[in-house]
Amino acid sequence: MSTPPVIETERLLLRWPRADDAGAVFDSYAQDEEVTRYLRWHPHKGVQETLEFMTMLAEVPADGSRLTWAVTLKGDDTLRGMVELTVHDFKAEVGYVLARPFWGRGYMTEAVRAVVRLALRRPGLYRVWGVCDVDNLASARVMEKAGMQLEGVLRRFTIHPNVSPEPRDARIYAVTR
Repeated sequence: MSTPPVIETERLLLRWPRADDAGAVFDSYAQDEEVTRYLRWHPHKGVQETLEFMTMLAEVPADGSRLTWAVTLKGDDTLRGMVELTVHDFKAEVGYVLARPFWGRGYMTEAVRAVVRLALRRPGLYRVWGVCDVDNLASARVMEKAGMQLEGVLRRFTIHPNVSPEPRDARIYAVTR
């Protein structure tokens, strides 16, 4: 799988992100300090930074080890968030981000559930996992509602530079087949 397939859910269309999505990404969440609080990168200072990121996404590994989808609402092609699947041998990590006006509506749960289902149909892939900061209860709930189970807390596991320069504890969730 060199580029991610289009995934259609009840309310969403997950598609390949494009360079022309940079403006929507910047305006809707890349510069938003609340959205980026628990991410591994600082808020973008300008749309050029977002364009560079979107250009990097276009460089998909030929082996399908990193697949990224733009989250759009059916009937509205504007990017509202993204879901990424990073494959490591027989397992894959899922990560996601969603613009704040769309929080609390179940969109990200719907998107993550669809990506997890697709991943677990991939031959040789047996585990999909994700992590979130111990204080990011909304992200924990997304993974739980998407069918992933809490496996534990990883101590001093990841740095969220918008919270602290030091590694923080993270909850790890997974689903297997």
